[in-house]
Amino acid sequence: MQRIGILTSGGDSPGMNAAIRAVVRKAIYHGLEVIGIKRGFNGFIEGDMEPMRLGSVADIIHRGGTILHTARSEHFKTPAGRAKAWENVERFGLEGLVVIGGDGSFTGASIFHREYGLPVVAIPGTIDNDISGTDYSIGFDTAVNTAVDAINKIRDTATSHERTFIVEVMGRDTGFLAIAAGLAGGAESILIPEYPFSIEEICHKLYKGYRRGKLHSIIVVAEGAGSGLEIGKQIKERTGFDTKVTILGHLQRGGTPTAFDRILASQLGARAVELLMQGATCKMVGMAAGKIVETDLDRVLGQRKTVDLDVYRLASILAI
Repeated sequence: MQRIGILTSGGDSPGMNAAIRAVVRKAIYHGLEVIGIKRGFNGFIEGDMEPMRLGSVADIIHRGGTILHTARSEHFKTPAGRAKAWENVERFGLEGLVVIGGDGSFTGASIFHREYGLPVVAIPGTIDNDISGTDYSIGFDTAVNTAVDAINKIRDTATSHERTFIVEVMGRDTGFLAIAAGLAGGAESILIPEYPFSIEEICHKLYKGYRRGKLHSIIVVAEGAGSGLEIGKQIKERTGFDTKVTILGHLQRGGTPTAFDRILASQLGARAVELLMQGATCKMVGMAAGKIVETDLDRVLGQRKTVDLDVYRLASILAI
């Protein structure tokens, strides 16, 4: 193997740049050339690609986002789009591909591998942390810390004004981010799509706290569990408590990656290059029980990662 490509696809996450840096420098160390593919699979189709050198990834380990940029490509979902991408594989002489992203990106990479046989290694990069086969995906730790920092600031205002605050976090259709941020931020309630809840129970908990002298509360809502605005409206109507809503939104995707995300991204990026050099064809690298592991990409896509409900219940107990 002499030349590999690398792209980032789907939603950005802090630490992607650290992974890009690791792939490029590890590959060059072993004598491989690296072609950077701009704007995800769109750039793959359009041939928006250029060689990457040591200097290409200088001073990026601390930067959020992705220097390769990212996009979602509807065209790549079509046979015609993938055929165009294959033309660029041949044009640039690519012998392997590293894809950094989430399950949508992995699905595209897996299909492309099946159709054309190009060796692919995937690196999980999503703040949602919903990728099977790894305990952590790149960007999750940073997003949790961003959310916790926001919760800390909101709690100051909630305390000062004796208010109930609804804080809506991202996470798509899972509650990983909400549970971690809610537990670390000391939220009184955490609402996730994986666990049933009722507005009546939440209001009962608020009343219970109020009766023992608690004059403010933080409720963390995963976006997949419902609208923070609607939940806040219902709580205010039923309790009469002064209730405000904060939607953190894409704020959680940006920012300087934490040390954990930088280290994880560096390890996964380096291992991805090693796997391609060893002849791997369709794998994902991840972390399990503190060790770097690899899993068949089709197996990753065939399983749904589930939240740890024991941690969820612990957060509820500690918020009494």
